Amino acid sequence: MIITGIAGGAAVAFVLAMILWVIFGQNTGTEIAQEDSSLFEASVEPYVPETVSEYINEDIINHIVSGGTAVSKALSERPATVEMTAENRSTFAKINDCLIVDSSKVKVDVTSDGIPKSDDKYYYLFQQATYEDNLTEDAEPIAKIYKGDDTSFTINLNKGGSDSRLFSKFTVGVKLDGKYTAISHPRYITNPGACAGYSYGGMSHKSIKGLLPDPLRIGELADLGVEYATYNIPLSHILTTSGGIAYSYGGVTYHFNAGIINNYDDLFRRLNNMGIDVAAIILNDASVSAFPEITHPDARGGSSAPYRMFNATSESGVKALAAVGSFLANRYSGSGHGNVSMWIIANEVNARKEYNYMPFVDVNTYTAAFTRSFRVFYNAIKSQNSAAKVYIPIDQRWTYNTSKTGDYDAKDVLDIFAAQLKEYGDINWGLAAHPYSFPNGNTAFWNASKYVTHDYSTPVITMDNIEVLTNYMQTDAMRTAEGNMRSIILSEIGYSSSSGEAVQAAAFAYAYTKMVNNGHIDALMLSRQTDAGDEIAALGLALGLQTTGGHKKYIWNVFKYIDTDRRGEVVSFAYDIVGKKF
Repeated sequence: MIITGIAGGAAVAFVLAMILWVIFGQNTGTEIAQEDSSLFEASVEPYVPETVSEYINEDIINHIVSGGTAVSKALSERPATVEMTAENRSTFAKINDCLIVDSSKVKVDVTSDGIPKSDDKYYYLFQQATYEDNLTEDAEPIAKIYKGDDTSFTINLNKGGSDSRLFSKFTVGVKLDGKYTAISHPRYITNPGACAGYSYGGMSHKSIKGLLPDPLRIGELADLGVEYATYNIPLSHILTTSGGIAYSYGGVTYHFNAGIINNYDDLFRRLNNMGIDVAAIILNDASVSAFPEITHPDARGGSSAPYRMFNATSESGVKALAAVGSFLANRYSGSGHGNVSMWIIANEVNARKEYNYMPFVDVNTYTAAFTRSFRVFYNAIKSQNSAAKVYIPIDQRWTYNTSKTGDYDAKDVLDIFAAQLKEYGDINWGLAAHPYSFPNGNTAFWNASKYVTHDYSTPVITMDNIEVLTNYMQTDAMRTAEGNMRSIILSEIGYSSSSGEAVQAAAFAYAYTKMVNNGHIDALMLSRQTDAGDEIAALGLALGLQTTGGHKKYIWNVFKYIDTDRRGEVVSFAYDIVGKKF
């Protein structure tokens, strides 16, 4: 087909202009920002008066026509431009997903009902620290993209670097009256495992039976048929101010006690070689003077509690927690030092006064402090081992009204924790419950108690009403974003022999049977292999399978054979004690 250079150029220019109009159109759809007008003008060939005939292939003409049709269709489908109001501005856009892609990038997917009017044609992406609640006045965007009702940003993750975004939350904004304004709720990365180098989720097991082991009697665990074990990792044991094992993370070098870490290596390898999976409990008893950044600033004062609230209120605190979680998960996920498949962050977090100290505040403020630090640990651990499980621990005081004692109800903490995580991007946390009898020395937990009912308002959850907990964890508020039930372990539970060895053994037999029949408990860790002298002295609790002197109690064989074909033989004695066959 023969057309003139003028006509051909005009056709091409028209299509180009229309495409640019669709891409760069702002507000009314007819304006083009000044900066893009100049680009557009420079892209159009200047008028040439001479008429030069040339041959244009028919396919080119068809392409031009189809391009014009596409432009017309795009124009007709262009979302409406919307004036935001004071009521809807902060949530006008929604971040549906904030995910790691290709192991090193972060993709932030954004949707909205229409395109918001603003000073220009861009959405801006802002990065906020864990401890920041709002955009600061001097906030600068890390990326921008043309507005659309369905669009996405892609940015670098920078894992492990001083500018890592693994622990940040992200907010979408626009420019209004010359200032940046947030138009979405912040959201964190929710799949930190996508950048992990390991994927150790534990071994296959024939039962849920576990134990808090005596490190001096590890060899007995094989005879007992133990499948799981819990072990404490107090930060005072592993952190050092210099020397040892240097670990650089987030632009800072941290130091871990080489001798203690090697002891953990040996212990975890030995347990793994016996077919035992480990649940490690990270506890904050770090020196406030040597490592102030580890502990929440409000919790650095005097307290008799052995452990304190972790600190996610500052950059140094977030980096320190991330470094601890990353170091431990990297070391114990397949690097040859032994493996840990389950990580428990702190101990009985609702027991503020006894085990997770910070000054008493309202339960929302307290739980928010823990939730932020938990997410840092979660992302750090999962970024090293994608299959690891990370748990929040609670005690048995469910709705006991513990505020009168200076603590918090486990249900309140759990509800707020779950809601806050969902609000900012849900993660697959698990629950580590401690359904001791109430009081703890009440070994015959099956006896009626005003503190134990079979509904969600029960003051206490013990093994008598453990179904209350597992039923509650199946409610919509507690399920994962995919609708699945979360992992539940009973990481600490025990019965004292102070009122008789037979009653202790019967209590375990009945409790273990209830756990197995419940079907929603992944592991049980009985406390403990050997009596603890300080527990006996302070609380009168003799929880071990054996005495400090090595005498094996009645419960020893019950524990050993309860998940074997000898179960009936070793538990039948308990029927008369409990008053029923089970």
